[in-house]
Amino acid sequence: MISVIHAIEQLSIWIGRTFGWCILILTLSVAYEVFVRYVLNAPTVWVFDMMVQMYGALFVMAGPYALAQDFHVRADVIYRFLTPRGQARVDLALYILFFFPGMAALFWFGWEIAMDSWRYKEVSWNSPARIQIYFFKTLIPMAGALFIVQGVAECMRCYLAIKTNKWLPRLEDARETEDLLIGQATGFEAE
Repeated sequence: MISVIHAIEQLSIWIGRTFGWCILILTLSVAYEVFVRYVLNAPTVWVFDMMVQMYGALFVMAGPYALAQDFHVRADVIYRFLTPRGQARVDLALYILFFFPGMAALFWFGWEIAMDSWRYKEVSWNSPARIQIYFFKTLIPMAGALFIVQGVAECMRCYLAIKTNKWLPRLEDARETEDLLIGQATGFEAE
């Protein structure tokens, strides 16, 4: 079971890292648009649309990565006082009641939206450049599927925590600079 959890986490990490390159594309796009607009006085019609699509791709495809790294937001006023077994029970109930139905809807309706978009070879009507958007609409059901797969790994992680009263350590990928600095200052690893 642990090898399956780690394999799914590695997939989510790899996809998150891959789509993380959208940040570089976004940065270069903004720099290019600022240069041609204000220095050359020749604004483009396509850069804004590309930036919106890159941001959207980054946003939806980094979600499973955030879930795999436990970087999502949690209102843990009571949760943090529970034992790992209690936390796992709460998490498992929330995954079953809310997460999976929501992600199934994202996948199902995203699939319908993407298929319609491909059928019509949809272009952006809000853009004078009329750029193609059906490629990016395909990311909606893909994100839903990846969330579901990562959710299965999270449920398996909850099962192990309920059984052992201890959380399985996560595969580490990136650390916040603040955590690293706190760890260096105190001589301890920040959680």
